[in-house]
Amino acid sequence: MPELTRRRLLAAGAAASGAVAASQLLTAPAAGAAGRRPLAADPFTLGVASGDPLTTAVVIWTRLAVDPLNGGGMPDSPVAVQWQVAQDQSFRKVVRRGVAIADPDLAHSVHVDVRGLEPGRVYWYRFRAGTYVSPAGRTRTIARDPSKLRVALASCQNWQNGYFTPYADMREQEPDIVLFVGDYIYESAPTASAVRVHEGSGEPYSLLQYRNRYAQYKTDPDLLAMHAAAPWIVTFDDHEVDNDFAGDVPQDPAQQSHDAFVSRLTAAYQAYYEHMPVRASAVPNGPHLQMYRSFDFGRLARLNVLDTRQFRSDQTTTQAGAEDPAMTMLGAPQRAWLAGNLASSHARWNLTASQIMMAETDLLAGPGKEWFYDAWDGYQVERNDLLARFRQVDNPVVLSGDRHLTMISDLKRDYADPGSAVVGAEFVGTSISSNGDQDATAFNAMWDPLRGDNPHWKVIDYHRGYHLFDIGERGIDAQVRVVGTVLKPQSASTTLSSLRVDAGRPGVHVV
Repeated sequence: MPELTRRRLLAAGAAASGAVAASQLLTAPAAGAAGRRPLAADPFTLGVASGDPLTTAVVIWTRLAVDPLNGGGMPDSPVAVQWQVAQDQSFRKVVRRGVAIADPDLAHSVHVDVRGLEPGRVYWYRFRAGTYVSPAGRTRTIARDPSKLRVALASCQNWQNGYFTPYADMREQEPDIVLFVGDYIYESAPTASAVRVHEGSGEPYSLLQYRNRYAQYKTDPDLLAMHAAAPWIVTFDDHEVDNDFAGDVPQDPAQQSHDAFVSRLTAAYQAYYEHMPVRASAVPNGPHLQMYRSFDFGRLARLNVLDTRQFRSDQTTTQAGAEDPAMTMLGAPQRAWLAGNLASSHARWNLTASQIMMAETDLLAGPGKEWFYDAWDGYQVERNDLLARFRQVDNPVVLSGDRHLTMISDLKRDYADPGSAVVGAEFVGTSISSNGDQDATAFNAMWDPLRGDNPHWKVIDYHRGYHLFDIGERGIDAQVRVVGTVLKPQSASTTLSSLRVDAGRPGVHVV
C-alpha cells in the first residue's frame, strides 16, 4: 500500500473512534499532544459540516485553516482536534467525544465517523483546536423506519456567477437531508468582470490550487450556514475537475496530456475528499475516488447515488455514437451494483441521484432529433436498459442537476416511441448560482419552440434556486424554490411551482 494512502487510512480510522462522555466542556489538549504549538489565529474559518447519515452514525467534518486562500496557513505538522457530539445545543448532554488528528497530508481536514448514536435523532457537534472552539453544527441520524422525509436538492454553484443566496431559504425550510449532485466548485479562471472573482491566476491544476478554490467557496456565509444546519449527501460532476471530462479523458486532450490529466485528477479528487463530509471509504487512491453508494431510509426510500463521470466513455458527437451499445455512463461494476440495488429494494420510493439529466432533450424543433450528448442522451442503450429496469421497481424517481435550469419530466421507457409507457419521474434541479440571473425573454425564445418535441417536460424554468421534496408513503410533494436574484447577497425566495408524484402512478404532475 502506498505510504500516503496508508497514512490517510490510519488517520481516518483514528478519527472514527467514539466514547461516551460525561464532561460538558472541551478541554485543552494534554501535554505532548500533536500540535502543541499555539495556533496563530482561529483555524475554523471554513466552518463545520456533517454528512452520509446512517441510523446510528454520521460523519462530522471540519478543516483547520488560519489562512484559507493561501494553502491554509497551518504548520506542517499534525494537530490534535477534540470533538463532541451532544443531544442539546448547549452541550450539557454530551454523548460522544474523542480526539482526531488533523494531518497536513490531508490539508488538516478532519472526518469523524461518529458511531453508536440513536436512530432518528437530532444532534449537535463541535470541535476544538488549541484554545479555539468551532461553531456548533446540527445534524441528525436516519430513523429506522421513517414515515416522512424532507430532502433539498442542490447543484451547480459558480462563485463568479453570483451569491449562494438560495441556501438562506433552504435553511429556513429545515430539510432532513441536503442532496448535492455536483459542481460544488468551478475550475474556471478568474474573470475580472464577474460578480465575485475566483481566487488565483488561472484554472486549478495542482493540489494547492484546488485546496484554495474549495476554501474560497466555503467562505460563502450561506453555504457555511447550510452545512452547519443539516447533513449532506454529496457526489461530484465535471467542474470539480475539468469541464466535460470523461474518465481519464480531459475536455481538451490536445492541451492536456494523459499523464498531466491523471495528475490533475489525483489532485482534484484529494481536494474533494478533504472538503466533503464523507466516510473513509472515499479516501482517494490516486486518480480514483469511490463515490457511488446507497442509503436506506427504512421502508420509505432507498437512495442510490451515482458517479457518472469517473467511469464513462468519452462523449460522442453524433447520433450514431449515442446509440452505440459500447457507450457506458456507469461502467460495468457500477451498472451491476445499481441493477442489484434496484432488484433487491423493498422501499416504497426508489430514488436515483444522477449528476446529469436522464430524460431526453430533443434540441431540434420539428422532424428529427438532436441530443445533448454530455447527458444520458449520449448513452442511450445503457439509459434505455435502466429505464426498463425502472418498470420492475416501485416508484422510481431521478434527482439530477448540471443543466442550470429546472426541467421536470416524465421518464419514458423509450423516447423513440411517442406511445411509450411512463416509468418514472425526473427532477432536474436548477443551479444555486451558475449562469447567474438569466433573461426570461431569451430563455423562452430558446426553449419554447422545443416544447412540442419534448411532451414529457412538465416544468421548465430559468430561475436560480433548489428543489424541496416532502416524501411520504402515499406521494412526494415537490416545490421549486427560487430567488429573485443571485447578483446580491440577499434575495427573497418564493415557490415557483408545486408538483406531485403519487405512489403507484408513474410520472409527475403539476399541482
